Amino acid sequence: VQLQASGGGLVQGGGSLRLSCVASGSTFNFGDMAWYRQAPGKQRELVAVISSDGISNYADDVNGRFTISRSKNTATVYLQMNSLKPEDTAVYYCYAQGIRLLRGRTYWGQGTQVTVSS
Repeated sequence: VQLQASGGGLVQGGGSLRLSCVASGSTFNFGDMAWYRQAPGKQRELVAVISSDGISNYADDVNGRFTISRSKNTATVYLQMNSLKPEDTAVYYCYAQGIRLLRGRTYWGQGTQVTVSS
């Protein structure tokens, strides 16, 4: 299984970006899917998570600005980021939890850089 993330880039503060992450394999074998980020000199942190049932949760500092969603038919997770701030600058990683045939396994994408200028 591989996760391929895309959509990062350079944007001015207040702007928007949409990240995508496609996992190879059937969506039925993935439970929670999520986005994490890691800024220079900081630990990786959870940004948003969405269950296979579509229930989502967000970190406090992105709640109301970011929206996580996932495709019902493909193992794809998205992160719509609005009102971006310089402190959102980080490498963003997608994550997928394996279930059913992939139970007990976790998967990470390669990371995509998001840079927000002031």
